[in-house]
Amino acid sequence: MRDLTNEILELIRRTSSDLPPDVEKRLRAAVEKEAPGSAARGAFETIIKNVELSRKNSSPICQDTGTPIFYVKTPEGWSTLKLKQQIRTALAEATRKSYMRPNAVDAVYDKNSGNNLGGDDFPYIHFDEVEGDKLTVELMLKGGGCENVGAQYSLPDNRLGAGRDLAGVRKVVLDAVQKAQGQGCAPGILGVSIGGDRGTGYVKSKEVLLDKIGTRNPDPKLAELEERLTGEANQLGIGPMGFGGKTTVIDTKITGLSRLPASYFVTISYMCWAYRRRKMTVKGNEVLYD
Repeated sequence: MRDLTNEILELIRRTSSDLPPDVEKRLRAAVEKEAPGSAARGAFETIIKNVELSRKNSSPICQDTGTPIFYVKTPEGWSTLKLKQQIRTALAEATRKSYMRPNAVDAVYDKNSGNNLGGDDFPYIHFDEVEGDKLTVELMLKGGGCENVGAQYSLPDNRLGAGRDLAGVRKVVLDAVQKAQGQGCAPGILGVSIGGDRGTGYVKSKEVLLDKIGTRNPDPKLAELEERLTGEANQLGIGPMGFGGKTTVIDTKITGLSRLPASYFVTISYMCWAYRRRKMTVKGNEVLYD
């Protein structure tokens, strides 16, 4: 098994400093929707300038470089133990090179490790063995500000008049966006899971954020709800950073899960405008970045 430490280091650098093209395209389009001289347009222009400078200088897009979450799909025969060590070594080196800020803080003793390595839980690494001969490593950097405004609802919610159906899902998702205001560093991207248990809901609501902007759920009911939620969230007038404006959410992703008869959870993971996610594919000696 080959050593991919340097390749993973490059994946971390790209994820931290280079916003994906689909995200940047949507942000640039949002600039034109805001009135010249408005606070919203000024916020977007600052965001775009920051994106350009970060790419040019290989510097973090945001001072909060986020929680590193890795999704690794391995062909049969690859050692997950060795891959985990390579990921941890690469992350420590990325921190030394200032691609990442030291973010791993022991919650009990309030001590920062200084190299982004905590116990087995930091960084978070999800392994899945797959058929074929391609190894893929996807990385998401989830900032603390947007993580703080994530939410989970148990339906029915009598306060909101939200029942156990897609109409109820719509009500609680919009409630979560309204409560977030500018605190999640809007404009945001919504990852929504319907069903599951409490833990699975949060995991899956993050995983669905790996999909590219504009792709829709193959289920027509969920695809329609994705479009509707994005449109209605943008009618709330919260705007970038809460300054007001026409763009509060740039996309919505929904996944449906199985649930117990007694439970109906709706979980919302809010991703900030610094939508940092990248993918590395390894096949033989070839390494591709997306």
